[in-house]
Amino acid sequence: MKLKSLAIAIALAATSASTFAADKEEGFYIGAFGDYYDASWENIRAQAGLDINESTGWGAEVGYRFSDYWSARIEYADMDFNAFDKVNGNRNNVDGERYGIDGLYHFNGGPFYGLFGIKEIDVVKDNTFLNVGVGYQHFITDGLFVNAETAVYQGLDKGYTDLGAKIGINYLFGQNSAPAEPVKPAPEPVVVEAPVATPADSDNDGVVNADDKCANTPMTDAVDSDGCTLYEEAKVTTSLLVTFPHDSAMVKQQYFDDIAAVSKFLKEHTETTVLLEGHASAVGDASYNKKLSKKRADDVADELVKDGISRDRISTVGYGEERLKNTANTKAAHAENRRVEAHVSTVERVKVKR
Repeated sequence: MKLKSLAIAIALAATSASTFAADKEEGFYIGAFGDYYDASWENIRAQAGLDINESTGWGAEVGYRFSDYWSARIEYADMDFNAFDKVNGNRNNVDGERYGIDGLYHFNGGPFYGLFGIKEIDVVKDNTFLNVGVGYQHFITDGLFVNAETAVYQGLDKGYTDLGAKIGINYLFGQNSAPAEPVKPAPEPVVVEAPVATPADSDNDGVVNADDKCANTPMTDAVDSDGCTLYEEAKVTTSLLVTFPHDSAMVKQQYFDDIAAVSKFLKEHTETTVLLEGHASAVGDASYNKKLSKKRADDVADELVKDGISRDRISTVGYGEERLKNTANTKAAHAENRRVEAHVSTVERVKVKR
């Protein structure tokens, strides 16, 4: 029954892993966990019958994440077994310890993982076990995550077949911070040509007063033969770039000013609309990444709505990993691809400058 339950859990994990895939950074991690162990050991004491049953306890582990797919850890657990003494006919608790090493494979680099290892369990006497199981990790922040797992333990000394489970909290060191915003170049100063003084031209626009039909035009404006300001249609544009941490659609505080600038542009040009394009990195399942990229675009849209922009002026689309900005298979490339982009433009009637 224990082996059958584990086989079902492994199948469910393999099926669901691609749906929750997200890239993780390399680094050491430490953690603590609560532990449950289901044992059925009979007559483990030679001179008197002693049956060992289930245990609850706690433990600690130290591990290293080598890549998106592989990690390893060292584990220690303090165990408190329920025991039945057949000679005295009573139940009591027996202390035990478990320690060993595990290798973990993270399906598609995501939160579901399989594990395999070797353990030494010391209760009354030492027993060596091989173990295999499945687990799930959920990152609360870039470094802090919780996990839950279950495993089957197969004894090498006595042939015991046991089942264990644990729930823990861990912290992964070595996470990269969000990429720094590129420094925008300073705008070039506007050079205003000195007006040419003309005695018969009061507004200095190059058209003498006798022929000037538009008096007092600004000196910076280009004018026609009647001395009136010239206008032309010009394209004006604003852009937006918001990047996200791995497997996240939360808009960071650092981008609120950029979003406010787009909102101001939309308020000044009431006929314009905006298309927010969400993107994801190429790590993990394409269908999940497409949904995640759409959620990122929708969350940026919510910020524009909060600033007074009508929802019917905003469109969102999720391209997932279809339009990678950087096709390299590196951490920096993945971070660059997790983004929302927008480009808003319109044509307006603007003055022609001299």
